[in-house]
Amino acid sequence: MSLDPSKLSDPPMPSYAFTIYHRDVFEKSKFKNYDSLLENRLARCEDRANYIASILDDNNNVEEGANYSIREKVPKSTSIYFAHGEYVASFLLGSNEVKTLLQIDTGSDLVWWQCGPCEANKCYKQVDPLYFPTNSKTYRKIDCKLHSSRCLDNVDKTYKCNSYNNECNYNIRFISGQRSKGFMSDDVITFALDHLPIRVTFGCGKDQMGRANFSGYYSGMVGLGRKVNVGSYSLPSQFGSDLMSICLPGFYSGKSSTLSFHTATWPRTTSAELLQNKKFPLFYYVNLYKVFINDKEIPVHPSWWTFTKGGGGGVLVDTGTTITRFPKDLYTVFRYTFLSEIKDIPLVKGPSKILDTCFKEDPSGRELYFPVVKLYFGGVNPNNMLLLAKDRVMVHLQGHYCLGFMGWNRSHSIIGSNQLQGIGLTFDTSQNTLSFDLDACS
Repeated sequence: MSLDPSKLSDPPMPSYAFTIYHRDVFEKSKFKNYDSLLENRLARCEDRANYIASILDDNNNVEEGANYSIREKVPKSTSIYFAHGEYVASFLLGSNEVKTLLQIDTGSDLVWWQCGPCEANKCYKQVDPLYFPTNSKTYRKIDCKLHSSRCLDNVDKTYKCNSYNNECNYNIRFISGQRSKGFMSDDVITFALDHLPIRVTFGCGKDQMGRANFSGYYSGMVGLGRKVNVGSYSLPSQFGSDLMSICLPGFYSGKSSTLSFHTATWPRTTSAELLQNKKFPLFYYVNLYKVFINDKEIPVHPSWWTFTKGGGGGVLVDTGTTITRFPKDLYTVFRYTFLSEIKDIPLVKGPSKILDTCFKEDPSGRELYFPVVKLYFGGVNPNNMLLLAKDRVMVHLQGHYCLGFMGWNRSHSIIGSNQLQGIGLTFDTSQNTLSFDLDACS
């Protein structure tokens, strides 16, 4: 059974903190079993990775079969967005504290949610109560004539000042066919523990009827893209926060965790350096240096980790991508080394199109042991090593254990949420570090 969002309780937490869940907690009742749930997650992962590739490719080329284009602005944003996130957070909106779930996305600077009253066939039906601006005593619509700096001007015309009514209109499209149109406003969100209200700027969505519908479990989306000083509505930017701590709940735990700002929630045991890609400043890149399978080093060509002149390459951390991706040449060596460390488990054809290295469960119930993966950041030093084992390495699907990594024809790598589940992540953009604390939210 899926959880009823209206009955979810917020645990005690510090201010500037939200409760987060994996989206499967709410959607699993739509699927007949965990395998079909996982297959849907893998399909979302493919869409997400292709979306990121469409932004980062040097020549703005997209994956074969895609029929959309991406245009640039500074800071990097797009006129076409990705509508699905893997994690959702609980928010209290307006002075009347309407409780709602919003998808969160570390690769976006968007904040928007549906606003009532809705015109006929203009809003999708959502599970949570609809937010009505007129019911909130703290709501304000942005007047783009009086506050022109708050109606962001950009080449793709996501935001546009309407000279007739002085509304700062926004119009965003999503690669999966959804759309959100409305006007920019601000209101307070309230934190659960001390009821501290903080004012945020958001898109008041009045028309969400594109070619496809959004999931009714979520009322909108919240960008967690890296803080930039000008031109971003992401929460880190709006909060002026150089510190963001997030722990991604395990896919099947059903437990909640926290997303917090201005505080380092965990000890920050292992740290990577956060690298800034000036062409794509919203993304979080890290200085991955070496990869080991058990104690065998994967020979890495320096070009696999560095940025290209067009802004491609590098290694980014993304909560919306499930499976970690490496450039194909690197993955080929990674996979070969992984297989060389397995002595008594035969390789078989797996059930997934994207997971190419699978092993059948032992029919006798014998526990299978697979190699660990070690990621070193900046240098081969135990203090800079992230150890991945068990569920962070292997994905269990239809009676098979499949390697939770893959290769692709791209110059950049993505560290995905399958590897990061249960790990406390502390993004510190003042010190340019991303810290990893194993099993912080187990």
